[in-house]
This record gives sequence, C-alpha cells and structure tokens, in this order.
Amino acid sequence: MSRAETFDYIIIGAGSAGCVLANRLSADPAARVLLLEAGGRGRNPLFRLPMLMGKLFQSGIYNWHYHTEPEPHLNGRSLYWPRGKTLGGSSTINGMIYVRGNRHDYDRWAQLGLSEWSYEKVLPAFRRSEGHIERNDAFHNGEGELTVCRARSKSMLHDVFVEAGAEAGHPRNDDFNGPEQEGFGKFDFTIKDGKRWSTSFAFLRPVLHRKNLTVEIEALTQRILLENGRAVGVEFSQRGEVRTVRASREVILSAGTVNSPQLLMLSGLGPADELLSHGINPVHDLPGVGKNLQDHVDCVMAWECTKPVTLFGDLRADRLIWSVAEGMLFGRGVATTFPYEAGAFMKSRAELAAPDIQLHFMPALEKTANLHVPNPFRKRQAIEANHGFTLRVGPVNPESRGEITLRSADPAASPKIAANYLQSDFDLRTMIAGIRMTRDVIAQKAFDPYRGKELAPGPDVDSEADMTKWLRATAMTTFHPVGTCKMGNDPMAVVDARLKVRGIEGLRVADASIMPIISSGNTNAPAIMIAEKAADFILGEAPR
Repeated sequence: MSRAETFDYIIIGAGSAGCVLANRLSADPAARVLLLEAGGRGRNPLFRLPMLMGKLFQSGIYNWHYHTEPEPHLNGRSLYWPRGKTLGGSSTINGMIYVRGNRHDYDRWAQLGLSEWSYEKVLPAFRRSEGHIERNDAFHNGEGELTVCRARSKSMLHDVFVEAGAEAGHPRNDDFNGPEQEGFGKFDFTIKDGKRWSTSFAFLRPVLHRKNLTVEIEALTQRILLENGRAVGVEFSQRGEVRTVRASREVILSAGTVNSPQLLMLSGLGPADELLSHGINPVHDLPGVGKNLQDHVDCVMAWECTKPVTLFGDLRADRLIWSVAEGMLFGRGVATTFPYEAGAFMKSRAELAAPDIQLHFMPALEKTANLHVPNPFRKRQAIEANHGFTLRVGPVNPESRGEITLRSADPAASPKIAANYLQSDFDLRTMIAGIRMTRDVIAQKAFDPYRGKELAPGPDVDSEADMTKWLRATAMTTFHPVGTCKMGNDPMAVVDARLKVRGIEGLRVADASIMPIISSGNTNAPAIMIAEKAADFILGEAPR
C-alpha cells in the first residue's frame, strides 16, 4: 500500500462494529474498503473456549488493559477496564451473552427525536445479523452470520435459580430477546460449535478474500485528517512507520467508547478548552465529545452451597486440562460453556414499564471460578469452603454519568476514564432494592437443599447505611461502557440520527459510544445492531 493510497471507506477499529461494517461495505465490489486495527489477529486458540474467559479476561493479551481514575464514590478505588485490542475487539474477550436490551430502551431513543432508532426500526437490524440455531420467529433469524445459541451447561443449579425466581413471584422467561424482557431464565450466547463466535469469525474472516477489502493490523490511528470541514483521510503508525491514507467517501470511526472520543479529540474535534490545554488546535468545538459516559455498575453476592453440585470440581486444573482438549477437538464439555448462564431481569417496583435490575447467576464462587490444583496432602475441607454460588446484581438504567478525557496529545497514551459510579442516589437505591430482592429469591424453597451461609455481603449487612458502605467498598463494573459520542439533537450531541459527526462532512461514528441512553443488559448485541444501521445509512447515501 502506497503512502497516499485512496479508499472509498476507511473504518477505524476492527471490533464488534467495525467487522460488521467491513463486511457490509465491501459487499459492493466497486467500493474499496480499508479496515484499521491497532491490535493483532488474535490467533490464540484458548480465547475461543468460553469457560476460559474469566481467566484470560484478566490478562493483557488482546486487551487495552485500561483502568479508571480513582472513583470518588467507590472509596477512591481504580477499576479495571479491559477492552478488546484485536480483530473482533471486545467480542474476542467478552462474556458472549447475547442480550439486545428491551423495546423501551429504543423507544426512549425515539422520544429524544431519533425516530430511526425506535424498537420497530432496530429490530430488523438485530434480526439481519442473527443466525440463531434454535429460534426463528418474528424476533429471531436463523440465517445471519452471528451464530447465537441457547445456554448449554448441564449444571442443575441454573434450573434451581429459575425455579426460585418463579417461587418468589417473578415470571419465567425463555427468551430475554423476545416479546418481554422481564423474568428468570437462561441467556443466549454467541457461541458456535462450542467455541466463541466473535465478530471477527462471524463477519470479517469469511470475506477476507475480497479483493476490495484491505485489513491493516498493528495500525494505531493517530488522527483523522480534516480539510475544509471534511474528513479526507487517516494518519496511523504501523511498526514504527507513520502512514497516511485518504478516503474519497467517508471515514467511519468504530474504535469503541474509550478510543472513539479519544481519536476525535486528537483530531481537533471536541471541547475547545480541553483541546487547547493539551496543545491541540480545535478544528471544531464539540463540547459533548467524551461526555455522557454510562456503564452498568454491579455488586457480587455469594452463598455457600451445602452440596458438591457447583462448578468447583470441574475447574480443578487436572480435570479442566481434559475439558480444554475435549472442547478444542470436539466442541463439547464444560470448557465450551460460560459459567453465568442463568439470569434475570426484575422490576424493583411493580408500576415500572420495564425491568430496572439485572442478575447474573453462576454456580460457583468467584474466588474458586479459576483454575486450582488439588492438594493430596491437605485434609479434606468442608464442602462449604469451596462450593458456593454467586450472583451479580446491578441496575440496568444507571443515572450516574462520567467522561473520557485526554491524558496528553500522545495517541499512544491511555485516556483518562472517570466513570463516576454510584454518583447518583438513584443508582444506590436501585442496587439496595436489588440486593433485598435477590435475598428473597435465594430464600425460596427451591434453594433449601443447597443454601448455606450468605458470604457476601453477609447477613449482618442489612441496613441501608451498611449496604451503602459495602457497595462503595466493593461495587464494580459490568464492562458495558457506552455513550461518549452521544447521538442526538441537543448541544451536547456528537453525532446526528444518521451517525454523522455534527459540523463535519464525511465522518461518522458507529459503535456503542453513540448510545444516548445505555441499553438494558449486555451491550455487545446493540453494538452490532448499531453497525448494521450505520451500513444502511452509508449504503443508502452512496452514489450509484
């Protein structure tokens, strides 16, 4: 590739959205498409086994390895923020849970003046991508590239959890992506033949043979080139060399909730005062860039289990070695499942239009949900010491807002992440309501044969003051950051309803950063939907 080669479209970021866009835009053989990815190809086969996600998630492999600034409402703790840095982006390291959110999320977007984003308008985009191996109806499609399957674990505690939810008066729900989101059930997953099915495998790898598609890895974008109010190209560094490419039609920024606002600011698009403080010339004052950061906060509740029916035995290193081999060779066994397979969406108040609390249930304790080696010389411990179950509890519509800001004008420097978790009393109250409701579920008859001592937060943590203290000391992220390049019509909006950057021609943002309000639940499926909508907009406006 020559230094000034021209493409029709340049896509920055080969993550959950970028891989979809590369597929859709390059389907026209007359359109030349360049996809830039800061990470590598992601060839480590262990990352494809769902059960290993928890262990590998903590590694620096395929990962930007970000951390927040000290969080003022979490006792000054800095939280780990892994984001994917490889082909497939965060879909290469995430929990693979396929949750779209509920219809009220998108109808709220429409009520903000974004009529193209109502539930009725986004459902076809969700369905287009989906290749569900068991569901094919008005809400689902079995023909799309993104393979989706039902939960596959044989752990009986998942069924106990769903039964307990029903006993506590909550609906059962066989499909969180169907007509209603509320209820207790099992999640769907982006897993194919027992292996992770990232957007790289689903959308990008099958079209790498296209002669009009160029993919550059280890390519760190430094800035978007702007001329006379238009995006005309990209400058990126690759293996020590700075290179420049030009775009005749559009530059599409799909670098994610952290890196998309960072790149806009490095290019002179953002809050003018902040840019000047880093010596960057403001090309266009966009005060909303990096603002409106939202994320799902949650807490970890845990109980001892009085019977050896959890995942603890399966996660012994000697047994898991065989499970890994079985998963890699035959696509079956415990290594091909994800531990948080059951979950729930609950309403903290009956009058709510939609659920406001999400639960993730795991038949293991988080401290034992990693590899461990049995010690034959140690006396047998009580079952309770190792066997237990865990619930992650958090609000799906948090009010707290944070921001992404530059640390410096160096493109290689990590930006500052201030999530501002639990800034809002509303979030605290919702989490406390969720804790009480979860305790009620675990107290049901279905759990009687298995329920041991409550380990976290513990039965003594019961008053609102004690729960607030515990939450500020232990709450964490669910790894769902969105919103930092907000779509809308107000002065803080960064992109319009068709994802065009306000005030700049030939530049769009297409990833989870455009969400004006976070969706209810896991955010990977909505990021893919956003890319599908972006492709519709771009191809609909392209010259024929």
